[in-house]
Amino acid sequence: MPLISWPKRTPQDDATLVARVRAGDQDAMAAIYGRESAAVYRYALALSGNPNWADDAMQEAFIALATRAESFDAAQGSLGAWLAGVARHWLLAQWRAAHRHEPLDEHDGDDGPGVAATDAVLVRRQDIDALWTAVRALPWPFREALVLVDLQERPYEQAAAIAGVEINTLRSRLHRARARLAALLNEPAPATAGQAAGEVA
Repeated sequence: MPLISWPKRTPQDDATLVARVRAGDQDAMAAIYGRESAAVYRYALALSGNPNWADDAMQEAFIALATRAESFDAAQGSLGAWLAGVARHWLLAQWRAAHRHEPLDEHDGDDGPGVAATDAVLVRRQDIDALWTAVRALPWPFREALVLVDLQERPYEQAAAIAGVEINTLRSRLHRARARLAALLNEPAPATAGQAAGEVA
């Protein structure tokens, strides 16, 4: 069961609604917003960890739909994926501006624990807040791959299209993301000052 669900619609549904948007049908835009906005917001929040950025990214996605609906092609993927892609580009621009002196960090050597351990960690983990904290601690490329594939359960092809990378690159990022996430979730909590000093409550 994905932590972030995505509405499932047929390409015909999407194409029909977008054609209506292009014709100025406000009811069609309202229908798309009602259907997709929450999922776009949750996706943006999972990537950014920032509610304000997530809200802005979601709004940017719908502004793009309202002003350039003709760029959506149902043959290339779902409308939800297209909106997520717009939100993703906006967030990435913000992230790059905030971290312009930091590399995107795709290769740092040690992958940590094996990937096989990660699924078990995710299944047994009860502390969802800790899970999200760990996800948001991942470098952008790894976090994005994990959110798209493991949390949203998107097919590799769709996830790679949203991320703008080849499938093999996505798989490599996902492998590293899972290993890092397992390491983060298995790290013991830091001792408090009292514990470090040997104090007893």
